[in-house]
Amino acid sequence: MEQPEPDAASDDAMDSFLEKFQSQPYRGGFHEDQWEEEFEKIPLFMKKAPSEIDPKENPDLACLQSIIFDEERPPEEQAKTYKDEGNDYFKEKDYKKAVISYTEGLKKKCADPDLNAVLYTNRAAAQYYLGNFRSALNDVTAARKLKPGHMKAIIRGALCHLELKHFAEAVNWCDEGLQIDAKEKKLLEMRSKADKLKARNIKLVSEAAGEDGGSASEGLGALFLDGLSSENPYGAKLSLDDQGRLNWPVLFLYPEYARSDFISAFHEDSRFIDHLMVMFGEVPSWDLEQKYCPDNLEVYFEDEDRAELYWVPPTSTLLQVLQHPRYFVKALTPAFLVCVRSSPFCKNYLWGRKVHQSK
Repeated sequence: MEQPEPDAASDDAMDSFLEKFQSQPYRGGFHEDQWEEEFEKIPLFMKKAPSEIDPKENPDLACLQSIIFDEERPPEEQAKTYKDEGNDYFKEKDYKKAVISYTEGLKKKCADPDLNAVLYTNRAAAQYYLGNFRSALNDVTAARKLKPGHMKAIIRGALCHLELKHFAEAVNWCDEGLQIDAKEKKLLEMRSKADKLKARNIKLVSEAAGEDGGSASEGLGALFLDGLSSENPYGAKLSLDDQGRLNWPVLFLYPEYARSDFISAFHEDSRFIDHLMVMFGEVPSWDLEQKYCPDNLEVYFEDEDRAELYWVPPTSTLLQVLQHPRYFVKALTPAFLVCVRSSPFCKNYLWGRKVHQSK
């Protein structure tokens, strides 16, 4: 069969186009030094979508968004889409947007109880990171109504009770979870800590308040986060020994020199004088006057609410001081002021302050 002869006019037109194309550089290409910025403008390669999408400026992205959030899709698909969107925001630590996405997913009222339980539990995690512990507790409670054995909901509920200082409730939630999995490490750790803190009558406080009255990024939130650790901002951990006694990370502050010492493991049964003897067995390099000797030192703790100081007897154990009615532990890190007795600085520092004799 004979092949048709190519149309001469079409051939000439193609040649003309190629000549023109070669003579006029392509203007839509990526610049070598800006290729990452150029890729970020393409929806397929965007690492982060704009918070507000203008169809005129981003028609491709607006089109994709309309497809993704098509209201005609089944509620389960829509809820899953919002869940995935919330997870992306959560990974970016944009917890407020994550809460909004999970909420939109719950509004779809899909018939899948497992998916709804995940939405509640994930929203609880985002609320937790925002410091909204009561809201988070409400969400995990709703998740457990849909899925009683949901372990993540149980763990996060126990964490919320810890943050709210509800130690007995925290123990109960841990026990319920341990009935499902007796070896769950996070629950075992939290239960032990909650039980010990409850029994010791130690008052824990948070350094920053969220909308639900709990702490934000610091305080217990940073310590019990996800139940993975009880680590404080200095990198040390509140730990239990073989006899079930606590080792605390403790901060000593020296206001005269604006310096501090950090003890990573101060056993609750050890005395202050014992630590001072070790710490000041040799004169520290910053003590140019060589006056910071164990026998010359006085230890105080501060009641910030009342702007009052309490003298700590050197023979007191850490537990005895922590159980004082006016001692409140912040960020699981007890802190104490150390001054040289009868020194001019100490007299000036204490002047005008009410000082109590701690018992």
